[in-house]
Amino acid sequence: MSLSTLELARRAPMIPVIVIEEIDHAVPLARALVAGGIDVLEVTLRTPVALEAIRRIAGEVEGAVVGAGTLRTARDVEDCIEAGCAFGVSPGAPASLMDAVAERVFPFLPGCNTPTEAMTLAERGHEVLKFFPASAAGGVPMLKALASPLPDIAFCPTGGVSLSNARDYLDLPNVVTVGGSWVAPVDKMRAGDWAGIEALACETAQTLA
Repeated sequence: MSLSTLELARRAPMIPVIVIEEIDHAVPLARALVAGGIDVLEVTLRTPVALEAIRRIAGEVEGAVVGAGTLRTARDVEDCIEAGCAFGVSPGAPASLMDAVAERVFPFLPGCNTPTEAMTLAERGHEVLKFFPASAAGGVPMLKALASPLPDIAFCPTGGVSLSNARDYLDLPNVVTVGGSWVAPVDKMRAGDWAGIEALACETAQTLA
């Protein structure tokens, strides 16, 4: 599935930020999330099995649009594209990383938390940015303040976002989706509680629809 960054962001009201510790968790986790109504999945590159997890989800889970998070280097971009990622996400936007993204024309949400960073990334053609760490960087008031001077830039706030405050972000005109980890808790993955994860996804999809 080939979608633009904006299309990916608008596909669902939240993108789960997933940390997979065990490779055998990848496919049942993704299937549970898709069954619960959340199909755009960000698997972070924070564990040794992350890239293989992405490969398995991309190859085995119908309906899943899987991408990678915590990209930091040009090598990460190449590895993620090779693994079958539909998109990438980064907490920041160093020049070397952004050059690699531009060279491969890879759907990407670069991270920022200041007006200058947002304007610089918009100049490079990025229409959706990850606002991170959202709560520590000013949260809803900060994004609300950015909406008027930067009306053409959309954001995906991540960091301190939960089901209880996600709607506050989504009600802003410049927020198209949010990122959060609450639908894929590590304790439920370790317990193999895929039904519980599907229920969390379903609750989230219905609450934020």
